[in-house]
Amino acid sequence: MSRVNTAAGNAFEIAAIYGALPQVEAVALAGSLGSGMGDPGSDLDLYVYVREEIPTSVRREIAEARAVWAEVDNRFWETGDEWVEAGSGLGIDVMFRRKDWIEEQLDRVLRRYEAAVGYTTCVWHNVRTSHPLHDPSGWLAAVLRLAGQTYPEPLRRAIVAKNHPILRRNLSSYTRQIERAANRGDRVSVNHRTAAFLASYFDILFALNRLPHPGEKRLVAYAREHCEMKPEGMESAIGALLDQVGKDGKQASEICRVLVDGLDFLLRAEGLVER
Repeated sequence: MSRVNTAAGNAFEIAAIYGALPQVEAVALAGSLGSGMGDPGSDLDLYVYVREEIPTSVRREIAEARAVWAEVDNRFWETGDEWVEAGSGLGIDVMFRRKDWIEEQLDRVLRRYEAAVGYTTCVWHNVRTSHPLHDPSGWLAAVLRLAGQTYPEPLRRAIVAKNHPILRRNLSSYTRQIERAANRGDRVSVNHRTAAFLASYFDILFALNRLPHPGEKRLVAYAREHCEMKPEGMESAIGALLDQVGKDGKQASEICRVLVDGLDFLLRAEGLVER
């Protein structure tokens, strides 16, 4: 049986187990396997939407009954349980979200048009690419209808306004910080600020193309496939930038300026920054 078929069978089976709990409103499949971007190392990502928290003891019983290795109640990011399935060896990652939390996250971007510094629309993308596995009340279907709307122009402009100045214009811009860090030989800071630069850069690029941000993985490949508007030479410039991070970083700030030049050309054409 293929990994995809194994994952699909596990997804429905696990969703039914959680769906039988009184606290659970809905269960969805998302992540790379759900969106078709998975690879042989991808985990199965399930999102359990709850009205109230499931007792940890109940979650532990579910995980340990299926696992050769389980971690329950991880709270480093979203609350979640992870395990490796006995037999198939498939990695399972179950995230628990309150209904009111996800509704607020979608309201923030789709109704109030509030931008963040990098990764503004990742949760929207995650929900938008979800597949319902358990939704008896139709609540998740309504959430997916909201998430399926076209990209709001006010959100697009808000993301550019929030992230564009800190690429290189402001005194505290990432480009200036990278240059200063390289000059003092602070390679850790060069790495940190370059990651932040790319987070805001891709946030703008996806907004420019009216695409929700797909998250942290395979961004260059995703942009290549899905972005109709992208700076000429972007891929090679990003590769050169990352090569610099692995060295002394002396040329990193100049490469950042080249990347912003290409982005600005497209943003001006769309009327998103001043000419």
